[in-house]
Amino acid sequence: MKKLHMLALVLIFLAPLTANATPSTQIWIPSTDIQKYKTPHLNVDNYAAVKKEPGGLWKAPVFMAGPTIGVLPYEKVQAEAGFDVMRAGLASDSYPFYLHAKVGTPERTMFAGSPALAVGGYNFGMKQGVTNQNIVYGLAAKNLAKIGRLSAGYYSGNDNVLLDDNGDKANTGVLLSWDRSISEVSDKLWAALDYQGGDSAMGALSFGVSWAFASNTSVVLGYDVYNNHKMSGADTFTVQFDINLW
Repeated sequence: MKKLHMLALVLIFLAPLTANATPSTQIWIPSTDIQKYKTPHLNVDNYAAVKKEPGGLWKAPVFMAGPTIGVLPYEKVQAEAGFDVMRAGLASDSYPFYLHAKVGTPERTMFAGSPALAVGGYNFGMKQGVTNQNIVYGLAAKNLAKIGRLSAGYYSGNDNVLLDDNGDKANTGVLLSWDRSISEVSDKLWAALDYQGGDSAMGALSFGVSWAFASNTSVVLGYDVYNNHKMSGADTFTVQFDINLW
């Protein structure tokens, strides 16, 4: 019950832009991480613009929250699934539910030194032609000792929804990231940098740090620099809470 009370306070005191309906992620893009079997995870993400739009108004912040749970009881092949409710002060708020899922295998599973692999999809919205971005992706990741973990992949989405400011298709791109536990300072501290290619509102360079307050609770503070401000609006500051409920 204490965890639920804490979450309620978070929702009250944080302000609730296009954002991701989140599978297990880095700052912005998906990661190869997958929730453990039967472990329910709750993400509460906020994205707030760092400056006014050219017209002099502040763009409405994005508030997004939802559960993800591991669904396979195997060590070598894992999977997760979940959904999010997203509010962004847009017409799409009338259709706030987005689905996501992922399946993958950890490092060193297929052979000695093999990378972690994951394939999945997210931002599967409920309104045809509006929220159904339907992004599917593949990722590979490898830990390189003190350098950290490097990830690379590619995504493709609905070319009727993921467009640039000229109305042209912008539904594909690379996924790249670096992340590392900063154990030299504390095992509770983590940093990441990620990039999603493309000139739709989904394209962005993001970076941030995370602090684990407990074994099941952490907060991410990050910053998002968008590839195409005509589609996404101003860059955003993000606060993301991640809680394993048990």
